[in-house]
Amino acid sequence: MLSDVSFRVEPGEVVALLGPSGAGKTTLFRCLTRLVEPDRGQIRWFGRTVTDMRPRALRRARRDIGLIFQQHNLIRRRSALDNALAGRLGHVPFWRAVARRFGKADRQRAFAALDRVQLLDFAARRADRLSGGQQQRVAIARVLVQESALILADEPVASLDPATAVSVLALLRDIARETGVAVLCSLHQVDLVAGFADRVLGLRNGQLAGNTPIAEFSRVTSTELYASTAGSYPPR
Repeated sequence: MLSDVSFRVEPGEVVALLGPSGAGKTTLFRCLTRLVEPDRGQIRWFGRTVTDMRPRALRRARRDIGLIFQQHNLIRRRSALDNALAGRLGHVPFWRAVARRFGKADRQRAFAALDRVQLLDFAARRADRLSGGQQQRVAIARVLVQESALILADEPVASLDPATAVSVLALLRDIARETGVAVLCSLHQVDLVAGFADRVLGLRNGQLAGNTPIAEFSRVTSTELYASTAGSYPPR
């Protein structure tokens, strides 16, 4: 359950969301996308109140929100290119989406996105033949093809080794700087935050427990946040 959680994410800003398991991070993401309906309060995307949007308007608005998950959510038997093109599904007529018939401009977007995440040479390779880090880069390419204005990344590097995790987070940070897309990313790896985020939101027991510029964030701050559970310490 979430209570009195209020914050903003600005264009081009990277915000890390931290908190112990059960703090409400995934629930917050589900509320932001209206997969879970909040009991009260408002959710605003880019100046638009979405909490009272009708289904058709909400579908259109969701095109601005790119989602990246821990398990990548790729179509395993399809190529990296096909998975990147899935970012255009909300922009094309229904029959094109079903038939997976994308125009030249959309395919060019997908190739450019794969090039940006350094996977152009793997465009024809099936997703299930890519490494975990490469699969997550395809997921990032997908939100680039979607032309998202906000990226919600739910523990995107939890299943990656440390070096690959750093490279994926650096890619997200660089894309935010280059394109002005806002990034809200939940993490458990506290040690990665300083080189990635501009600001840190702390969530504890469903409530906001901190909204801290990265220059003021410290190991002490994170220890206090994770001390909500007896005997717990921030993960390394």
